[in-house]
Amino acid sequence: MIESRTVRMMGVRMHAWTMSETVDEIFSRLRFGLFTQHVVVNVAKLVNMGRDATLRESVESCDIINIDGMGVVWGAKFLGLDVPERVAGFDLFHELLKRAAQDGESVFLLGARADIVEQAAVNLKAKFSALEITGYHHGYFWDDEETLVKEIADSGAKMLFVAISTPKKENFINRWKDQLGVKFVMGVGGTFDIVAGKSKRAPLFMQKCGLEWFYRLMQEPGRMWKRYLVTNTLFAMKLMRARLLG
Repeated sequence: MIESRTVRMMGVRMHAWTMSETVDEIFSRLRFGLFTQHVVVNVAKLVNMGRDATLRESVESCDIINIDGMGVVWGAKFLGLDVPERVAGFDLFHELLKRAAQDGESVFLLGARADIVEQAAVNLKAKFSALEITGYHHGYFWDDEETLVKEIADSGAKMLFVAISTPKKENFINRWKDQLGVKFVMGVGGTFDIVAGKSKRAPLFMQKCGLEWFYRLMQEPGRMWKRYLVTNTLFAMKLMRARLLG
């Protein structure tokens, strides 16, 4: 177990860890048989937690809360908080699968359309030949969550990755965590779409500059413009208020 370095921002406790520290901590907990509920926090999620009590509870109940999104990293530094780096959910997902393949930990993929999650499983198996994928399922199961939860538990998977939008994935995980039968569960948003080749991730220079949100906005302007306009503005206002209040 590594030192539990945390920072508190807008009332939310987050782990100030590097990518390698996060991966090591997760697999250390797996070795000890400890259940781990994981989440990454970006600007939109942090803002929405302020007005969605259920989402806030689902996030705060997690064992590991990583900082994703350069906006949160910059905001933390603006407030004088010590945050070493961003731990992007997409990158963490791949680092965890790489280690899972090495250590023989099985995984279950949940989310996206049926054809997307199936193609994601095929592509991941091609990338990590030793990876054991015990099952996968699309993300449209809301009329019978209990049956889906039983399928996951019966698969014998140790690690579950949930590619569903916020706040559905966080609330689903928190609602069913005791019945899922896994030892690690993490929400991964739109990761399967990228893995399956349906969409593209922002170029590296945009990732480093904190402009992934702008790249997504260019890809889906009709769906994303209001989200980013509202949440980014509210986030900036909250930061200024926190800075003025000291």
